Amino acid sequence: MSVHTDVVIIGAGHNGLVAAALLAKSGVRVTVVEERAMIGGATKTEFLFPKAPQLRASTASYLLGVMPPEILERTGTKLELIRRNPHYFLPMLDGRSLLFGTDHAAMKDQFLAMFTEQDWRANAALADEIAMIRDDMAPSWLAEPLSVQATAQRYIRPSLQEVFVNLVTGKVEDYLARFGFESEMLIAMYAVTDGFSGLTGSFGTPGTGMNFLVHNMCRLPGSEGTWMVAKGGMGAIANAFAATARSHGAEILTSAGVQRIVTTNGAATGVVLSDGRELTARAVIVNADPFRLREMVGRGALPAPLNDRMDNFKRTGTTMKINMALSDLPRFTCLPENRGQHNGTMHLLPQGPHPIAEIKAGFEAVMRGELAACPTIEWYIHTQVDPSLRDPEGNHNAAFFIQWVPYEIKGSSWEAEESKYVDHIFSIAEQFCPGFRRLVVDTSVFTPQRIEREIGIRYGHIHHVDNTFGFDQRMPYATGVAGLYSCSAGCHPAGSVLGAAGHNCAMRVMTDLGM
Repeated sequence: MSVHTDVVIIGAGHNGLVAAALLAKSGVRVTVVEERAMIGGATKTEFLFPKAPQLRASTASYLLGVMPPEILERTGTKLELIRRNPHYFLPMLDGRSLLFGTDHAAMKDQFLAMFTEQDWRANAALADEIAMIRDDMAPSWLAEPLSVQATAQRYIRPSLQEVFVNLVTGKVEDYLARFGFESEMLIAMYAVTDGFSGLTGSFGTPGTGMNFLVHNMCRLPGSEGTWMVAKGGMGAIANAFAATARSHGAEILTSAGVQRIVTTNGAATGVVLSDGRELTARAVIVNADPFRLREMVGRGALPAPLNDRMDNFKRTGTTMKINMALSDLPRFTCLPENRGQHNGTMHLLPQGPHPIAEIKAGFEAVMRGELAACPTIEWYIHTQVDPSLRDPEGNHNAAFFIQWVPYEIKGSSWEAEESKYVDHIFSIAEQFCPGFRRLVVDTSVFTPQRIEREIGIRYGHIHHVDNTFGFDQRMPYATGVAGLYSCSAGCHPAGSVLGAAGHNCAMRVMTDLGM
């Protein structure tokens, strides 16, 4: 028995739900099929901790920043977003620290006391230039991708076109060098959090500038270029777009995995579910990563040039997330009083005289299949800005986002090494916050292999396709197989919780179907 619909969307991640909301609002019959019992994919809020069973946490993705506000407007979706202020905290073991927030006078005083006046000027110049590029780039994210050069010519003001091309094709350290930072620690902080996040790449890797720009495309109302927290955790985002889609008639089926995509005479005509049900459709949109798309339709069904491109995409994930339940807020030796440092991203970076060299060495170790002795760590405590997530006992949710770890450990396994490496990460946190270990009530650890297994992303790569690939070099919305489309994070403009791929793919489908 088969059921007919206009469009089947495989995967109820945020991009698939954005596509469903837009299509359904336009009068298209949409059925979303999701293999898991809960919608959201990597964008969900769950009860992760057996020892703190009422504490909620964002399982995988953790911040909302780069979603174009036009997507909320065009779908009519409402989200309650919370500005993090301060948004960055840089603690150091020599007693220095730096808070980045809306109090610019205090921030300048800290820069002058902890770093140099030239660092302050460099930071301001970087912010000003990125803001101009961000404004210019914004329309390109909601359009079909062009080449780098064509993007520069169409969207970027003439005075910044060469800067833009060099940024998105080059190394993040080369871009940061333009501004004359004197402190290596500041260069390391910006490179790590924006240039390397989610990448299989480090200092010296071309394309890290592209990732840097992606992470600085924050345009949501009230953000002023910073990343925000969705009240209720990341699941609130998926739930909001799902509610919008359903309000316009979309059907969302959970626990409905896809066995295969059906092609007839070279065109996608529907899907067969794991339980044998068949859905026929005029178009099939795949929100799963590109490699899973290929598994479901078969390599032989795809054009040879697309297979070649996808083979070149393959990168294993190199990020690890340690979700934690904490009984209290940690106390930093360099800033023991609470001045809002727990609100934003807390950067735990190598503290030697040459942090960049240490970061490079850590990446090189991971590329050899080894665990880095001193990885870079971004630390989040979202319950500090969104108390609605806390449990009756007052526990906080927290997370360490670790860059980088190997997908496979040379000569060992994650099963053998995970608990020891988590303890090693805790020992690093102890250096900054003595007594930290005593605060840990429970943990839920996501290695690249667990990301693959439980979130469903092949190779555990959180961006599906490395953000060193940009513009028309990413996964195309139209696969070259009639009726088969991709709207995953592997498509233009980038991997992250931004929804533009869902928006743009929906627009392409409606055009192709004459809707």
